[in-house]
Amino acid sequence: MPALDMVLLVLAGIGMFLTTYLTYVAWFEVHPAFCREGSGCDLVQASRWSIFLGLPMAFWGLLTYVMLAHLIWRAKRKPGSWTMVVFVAVCGFAVSAYLTVVSVVEIEATCPYCLASFGIITTIMILTLVRQSSNWSISLKEAFVIAALLVGGLHLHYSGVFDAAAGPEDPQLQALATHLADKGVKFYGAYWCPRCQQQKALFESSAKRLPYVECSSGGRGSALTKACAAEKVRSYPTWTIGDRRLTGLQTPRSLAAATGFDWKD
Repeated sequence: MPALDMVLLVLAGIGMFLTTYLTYVAWFEVHPAFCREGSGCDLVQASRWSIFLGLPMAFWGLLTYVMLAHLIWRAKRKPGSWTMVVFVAVCGFAVSAYLTVVSVVEIEATCPYCLASFGIITTIMILTLVRQSSNWSISLKEAFVIAALLVGGLHLHYSGVFDAAAGPEDPQLQALATHLADKGVKFYGAYWCPRCQQQKALFESSAKRLPYVECSSGGRGSALTKACAAEKVRSYPTWTIGDRRLTGLQTPRSLAAATGFDWKD
């Protein structure tokens, strides 16, 4: 294998290792090493841009590096695979660049791990283009078109066009969700319960602020968690507001009225 190809393979491997760690951090809610509490790492990892289609963005990055490593290795036998390497590298760079701009402009914080990944994918893209400098003109144009469409789709997604839960928070829903938590209200539900998902959807991107308590961590039919058993929860969703109990789907307006929140039309 030529030296440049080996360098590309090593870079893809480093990217896989880095994004595997970030995926682990996201899934198991572990604090990133070498990042203090409340640092840019926490702000970026907790932002709405850190999740896409229910999965950590780091996981999508991991898939990108795995695909690159596979294509680079495969290109030893099938040189035509380099066209796909160009496509994946350019698209990966475009998405990483978009997220880096978002972290600086919107979140106003940066994560060293994310910047390291951006540096890796940028280097991979540049070296790939250098290697294919004699015959990438057509594939490069197509790659940039696809990358532009991909970034445009991501931007619309995070603007709430396709899914309100992925967009910016509504100030009133955000304030209500925070108010409910501050009042000691509890929202008991189960991850497999359709009504519970509808309840969260009513709060759009502020759903993460709700005082939610999972009652069925073991799956449908499993024993209630201790917190739910103590409250004798029998149906989902169930809201407890002081000594009051509300069952079934509740609108934000009804929850506001029940807790003394000033809901403005």
